Amino acid sequence: MRVFALFVALVAALTTFAHPGAAIAVANDGRVWFVDTGGGVFSFHNGRVARHEGAAYHWFAFDPQGRFRNTRWPHIPGGTITVAGPVILSSDLPVTIGTDGIFYYPEGGRRIVGVRPNGTTSVRATLPGTQQWINGLAPGPDGTLYYTEDAAVRKIDTRGRVTTVAERIAVPNCVSIPGNTRPYLRGLAVAPDGTVYVAASGCGALLKIDPRGRVAPLLRTSSPWAATDVALRDGEVYVLEYSHTVSEEDRTLWFPRVRKIGRDGKVTVVGQITARERAATRR
Repeated sequence: MRVFALFVALVAALTTFAHPGAAIAVANDGRVWFVDTGGGVFSFHNGRVARHEGAAYHWFAFDPQGRFRNTRWPHIPGGTITVAGPVILSSDLPVTIGTDGIFYYPEGGRRIVGVRPNGTTSVRATLPGTQQWINGLAPGPDGTLYYTEDAAVRKIDTRGRVTTVAERIAVPNCVSIPGNTRPYLRGLAVAPDGTVYVAASGCGALLKIDPRGRVAPLLRTSSPWAATDVALRDGEVYVLEYSHTVSEEDRTLWFPRVRKIGRDGKVTVVGQITARERAATRR
C-alpha cells in the first residue's frame, strides 16, 4: 500500500507539472500580474500588455514590498525558487505569502513549511490523512491559510490545525477539459468573510464556496479553456485561464487570458496572450 500511495502521488505530481501555470495577482495600482508557462511573467494594465523579468514557471507568490528580495533560500525539496521583481517564482510547488508576512510552500504533500525573509524556516502544519498533492495555496483572513487538493479545499488556522472547507467536490454539468481529472481544483483566493473562490480546472469552471461550505459554479469556460487561478480586488474577481489540450506538451502552445467578474456581475476579458504578444514583448 505504501508503494502504491507513493506511485499515485508521483503520477499526480507529474500530471500537474505538465499543466499550464496557476499564478495571478492584482497590484494596488490595478496592474494584473500572471505567469505564462509558455513565455514568462506578464501583466495587463490599462489595456496594455507588458513582459517582465522572470522564468516561465508554474506558480508565484506576490511580494510587491520586496520583503524577500535578499532572502537566502533554504533547500526546498522538489522545487526551485527565484525572485524576479515583485514575484517569487516557484517551478513545481504552489506558494503564497500569508498575512503574517511568511512565505509558505508544501513539502512532500505532508506538511506546510514557512520561510521568513531572513531565511529561517518552521513547520506551519502537518497535513492529515494520506499523502495528497497540493494544487493551490492562498492566505485567508485572520492569519489562516487555505489549500486545494484535487477535490477538496482545506483550511489551516493560526495554531496549525487543519479543517475541511469542502470535500468530495463535484461540479454539476462538468464539461471535462482535456488533460485534466475532475474537478482538479487548483488556484484559489479567499475573501475577508471566508468565501472561497477556486479554479476547477478539470471542469472548466470557477467555483464559489460560501463560509458554510456550500459549493456553486460562478463562471464557466468552454473547452479547451480551463481556469487555473483566481485573484480578488475591490469586490472584483480576476480569473487566469489557459487554452490547452492533452496532446499539447509544448508549453509554447498554451496561451493564457484573464477574465474579470465585475461588481455588477458583468464578465469581461482583461487581456489575452497570443504568439504575437510573446514575440512583440520578447526580452
